[in-house]
Amino acid sequence: MKLVANPDAARPRGGESEKITINLGPVDLGQIDLLVEEGFYSNRTDLIRTAIRNQLAVHAQVVQETITRRALVLGLQHFSRRDLEAVRAANERLQIQVLGLASIAADVSVELALETIESVTVLGAFQATPAIKRALADRIH
Repeated sequence: MKLVANPDAARPRGGESEKITINLGPVDLGQIDLLVEEGFYSNRTDLIRTAIRNQLAVHAQVVQETITRRALVLGLQHFSRRDLEAVRAANERLQIQVLGLASIAADVSVELALETIESVTVLGAFQATPAIKRALADRIH
């Protein structure tokens, strides 16, 4: 299992990022465009990303306390076939709880995933083959 404890290191870059959609009123959008035109930001996305990061910084203590209270893994947690085979050999089952990115290797079979993964809670992104996501659908919260 690979864990990255630094949230900046776990932040997706470039093509690895998740796309979100927001609805803004025309006045808010106009103000954003004005700041972009005046050179404060390179584009709308730059302003929105900066605003989100500023809000996350404001709430950093609450986020950290919640991560601790809920026993979440912060960052990246990757499960290889070898990891899950070791879990099976130990006759254990995983409760995956991640804030960031959780991923299951492409060579993990549906059967192995079903035998070893009891539940999946991911605040962020969960990467697995479509077959594994379908098989674990009732265990993903």
